[in-house]
Amino acid sequence: MHQPLQQPRPKPALRLVSTNTLNREDWLSVRKTGIGSSDAAAAVGLNPYQSQLELWLVKTGRDQNLPKVDPNDESSPMYWGTLLEPIVAAHYVKRTGLKVRRVNAVLQHPQVPWMLANIDREVLGSTEVSILECKTAGIHGSRLWKDGVPEYVVLQVQHQLAVTGKAAADVAVLLGGQELQVHRIARDEALIANLVQLEAKFWAYVQSDTPPPADGSDSAGQALQALFPQDSGTTLDFKGDASLNGVFSDWLAVRAKLEQMQAQESCLKQTLQQAMGEATKAEFESGAVTWKKSKDSLTLDTATLLSVQPELLIQYPKSRPGSRRFVLL
Repeated sequence: MHQPLQQPRPKPALRLVSTNTLNREDWLSVRKTGIGSSDAAAAVGLNPYQSQLELWLVKTGRDQNLPKVDPNDESSPMYWGTLLEPIVAAHYVKRTGLKVRRVNAVLQHPQVPWMLANIDREVLGSTEVSILECKTAGIHGSRLWKDGVPEYVVLQVQHQLAVTGKAAADVAVLLGGQELQVHRIARDEALIANLVQLEAKFWAYVQSDTPPPADGSDSAGQALQALFPQDSGTTLDFKGDASLNGVFSDWLAVRAKLEQMQAQESCLKQTLQQAMGEATKAEFESGAVTWKKSKDSLTLDTATLLSVQPELLIQYPKSRPGSRRFVLL
């Protein structure tokens, strides 16, 4: 009898750069040389927070006009994620009894040099799992975890498994600051094959310096403002472009439908408000609504203040850069 052919074991990752003495700016520069694991979902258009176009701006060095996240901003999820990562890892150790250690390096796929990965922790002494990915999710972000690991995190982990050649990873997530969940993600060869193929298409955009198409997300809109912050004052004649004329006509039709739907939504909402009167909450077979008064607030009447003391604008100026507006004529 013929023995079944065994799949060759994946090769281990290469240690591209040690991060022990790497500052944040240099680390970000290294990340621009390839697609990291946290880039994977955005690279294939499946990250709810970042579009392909925004990621392309970052990878091609055009991100100077994009808003930057301050790692020391205490209102930023990144700040709390970094601060709580060791606590999540420590509780994972307590929960599972497994040992972990930091991986202080940017890892590189042994055969696909643009595939990079940063691993939160390496799991030691286990035959079942080799990687620990630590996550935190606040009140709003926790909703993405109600059905298990969100797709964009699954893609991040499968990218890590592809780069490292490992068989499985655990995702430990702290939800709302008080509930720790541990999810096991096994290596999926079919998913990895598709992921690598789609990531290669995105990396081709980077290498050819060609922007990927916008996808309608807020991230893509922000990226377009960063990519084209100024208008030149010129007028383009697209009358002979059948494709763009079709897009323009479709846009007009969608706008008309939106206006109609918004008017209908307002009418339905007002009917419910009229029925509620002074009530705070109303319950229905399919859900509930509240109609509450917000707290009174005290604001500064800057217009009146400046009319009385116009010199204050000279003493305390604050520049606010303008942005381009897309207006139908």
